[in-house]
Amino acid sequence: MHLEQVDLTGAQQTALATLYGKAMDFEKKDSVLQDRKAHEAVQRLDYDFAKLRTRGTDYTALGVRAKAYDTWVREYLDDHPGCTVLHLGCGLDTRVYRIDPPPSVRWYDIDMPDVIALRRRLFPQRDGAHLVACSVTDPHLLDDIAGDTTVLVIAEGLTPYLHAVDGLAMLRRITEHFPSGEMLFDGYGRWGVWLLQRYGCVKVSGAQVHWHIDDPREIERAVPGLHLDRELWYPSAPGMERHYSRLSRWLLRAVYHITPLRRLGRPLRFRFGTFPLACSEHDTLVPPRTR
Repeated sequence: MHLEQVDLTGAQQTALATLYGKAMDFEKKDSVLQDRKAHEAVQRLDYDFAKLRTRGTDYTALGVRAKAYDTWVREYLDDHPGCTVLHLGCGLDTRVYRIDPPPSVRWYDIDMPDVIALRRRLFPQRDGAHLVACSVTDPHLLDDIAGDTTVLVIAEGLTPYLHAVDGLAMLRRITEHFPSGEMLFDGYGRWGVWLLQRYGCVKVSGAQVHWHIDDPREIERAVPGLHLDRELWYPSAPGMERHYSRLSRWLLRAVYHITPLRRLGRPLRFRFGTFPLACSEHDTLVPPRTR
């Protein structure tokens, strides 16, 4: 079998760690994500994954995070089957294959040119899915993407690698381009970013992390029309309870209500536009904010 050569560095190199973690999760009897395509992709790469310093606990954590995001994405697509999806900083994630969106969804996997080039070699083309080789902060990113539908923005694991000024400008361009939509992305607090910078694959790659989000309402104030809907929590996504023992669920619930610990790293959901800010009752442990 021909093996694909890999030459990713910096933040792009961390995409290999997340791919490998999901592939190793697939090999477990109690696999969380069951990501066969990730496992097949790893077999096709000529790369020493040991140097990324991923651990067994990382495999489960990566599977849990990705599956929770998948759940929230499916919920949005069920309600908006004609939407556009911007998968920002997609890396080597196989979400479009796991989700299998209907043909009515326009799906864009967006990342740097070297990452997209590797994606093209690893994964088959899929109807309705488009690859965009561009920085997510490029002011011209949306020039060739129609803004005539509601949009779902997915940015799993991306935001720490951006500078705040660039990330906020990116969010403003999206809210100006589309009439309404939802954004799902990770928010790491100041100490979460400090820890992430020292984390195995981030440290090994030489990537730098910058953007810390302690108070997500600062994003509301910086991006007109964007509203914080929830600070989410991976274990609270529907169907995730079977991956945690009763004791673990109790501990995680307790941690969620300790703000400094929760804000080390948690998913955030923002919405904008004219549709109601209604959410699934399963999405979070904190009641929706009142207005």
